Amino acid sequence: MKAMILAAGKGERMRPLTLTTPKPLVRAGGAPLIEYHLRALATAGFREIVINHAWLGQQIEDYLGDGSRYGVSIQYSAEGEPLETGGGIFRALPLLGDEAFVVVNGDIWTDYDFSVLHQPIAGLAHLVLADNPAHHPSGDFTLVDGHVQDGRPDTSTLTYSGIAVLHPQLFGGCSAGAFKLAPLLRKAMADGQVTGARLNGHWVDVGTHERLAEVEALIEARR
Repeated sequence: MKAMILAAGKGERMRPLTLTTPKPLVRAGGAPLIEYHLRALATAGFREIVINHAWLGQQIEDYLGDGSRYGVSIQYSAEGEPLETGGGIFRALPLLGDEAFVVVNGDIWTDYDFSVLHQPIAGLAHLVLADNPAHHPSGDFTLVDGHVQDGRPDTSTLTYSGIAVLHPQLFGGCSAGAFKLAPLLRKAMADGQVTGARLNGHWVDVGTHERLAEVEALIEARR
């Protein structure tokens, strides 16, 4: 099974750090955020990695190279202009093949065990959901008997962690260009084609300087 790390975001809220450094190369605990993903994926047995990029993307290629020092092989999907999550994944599909693949947002930090994703999915997508963080108390989706449904006001919700297994058929009928992933997922949910599981471990959506400091503290506590 291949894995894709989404690394095309500009990181507006992380300025001035991201004015000269792509967000996935922002450091926490002495290492770039994306490096934690590569090491965790390699430990979990993933060997073929695709990374998309746009803003300052050449820096990502220059730093990570072919991935051999992490025990993986990296292919890059250069976007030039941001294509949003759905469009970015769609553009990279020729590199990902015909089977389901893991997707990880490049701007999260987690100690999640990716090895549990090494199994076939029943449907078009399998989402890993986290407890709602303070900055997103309303959550995104509801997990019911292993299936993910669109969150409703009268239900208990969880937050999409940015970790998923997606099947290329999820993108059937899509065209090249910028588009979001969420509408595709919600349509698949309505058709009962999305399973899910709750994330065990630490997880931080590193969208602000404050959350970057939170990651620093978590890493320090583990040493």
